[in-house]
Amino acid sequence: MNSIAQALKKAQDEVLHINPISQSVPDFDLVAAYRLAADIQTRRVAAGARFLGRKIGFTNPQLWTQFGVDAPIWGAMYDHSVIQMKEGQVACDLASFSEPKIEPEIVLHFHKTPVGASTPEDLLSCIDWVAPGFEIVQSHFPGWRFTAADAVADGSLHGALLLGPPHPLQALGDDAAACLEMLTVSLSCSGQLRETGSGANVLGNPLNAVLHLIHELARDGMAPIEAGELITTGSMTSAFSVSPGEQWNAAFMHVPFDEICVSFE
Repeated sequence: MNSIAQALKKAQDEVLHINPISQSVPDFDLVAAYRLAADIQTRRVAAGARFLGRKIGFTNPQLWTQFGVDAPIWGAMYDHSVIQMKEGQVACDLASFSEPKIEPEIVLHFHKTPVGASTPEDLLSCIDWVAPGFEIVQSHFPGWRFTAADAVADGSLHGALLLGPPHPLQALGDDAAACLEMLTVSLSCSGQLRETGSGANVLGNPLNAVLHLIHELARDGMAPIEAGELITTGSMTSAFSVSPGEQWNAAFMHVPFDEICVSFE
């Protein structure tokens, strides 16, 4: 697997295509994929990258058939892949991404380690702020054709997190869990509405996505979520391909988030 890790990291760093690993490793499964992703993470951290948190992918069951998966996956985020918006706006150079797509997401920041968390209320006691964001997802496998294990190995398709303005959890009101479930987002490209989604599209509630992640990490003996981590919870809409010259906006209802905007170059 060492040579595969080197080849995949090179593809990620140099924006290259490679064949899906599952084509050359017939028994390549999720266990092997997470081990491979951890190897690449170790290499990145050793080279100076700082781990900031995790992205959860395929939390919207509407996407499962499209990509041939049947459960969420997760991957690492780093200081070079998390980009803070300024007043809800950001420019993004697509030359750094392979076949990029955009997803509007809800981002959670943990100020405490969610030890033993098993309910949304347990999680909320460990979260100090929430934010809207765009995740730029990408595939180094041509045409977005891969197995779930291939996707996990490729960083769970993480390209970048464009992080919108943070809001204290208290801004969501007395029932933050209900707010996260009921919020809606309208995703537009260059003034044309592409799709409307909601927090309920994310495993029923973005908090459910985090609970699923906690369970998966514990089951697989992986490092748990720790204080200071960012977790982006998955797309509330379909994933849309993006191109230079486009401007994408996400407008929210039933939650005190301002509209966010990215201009692609």
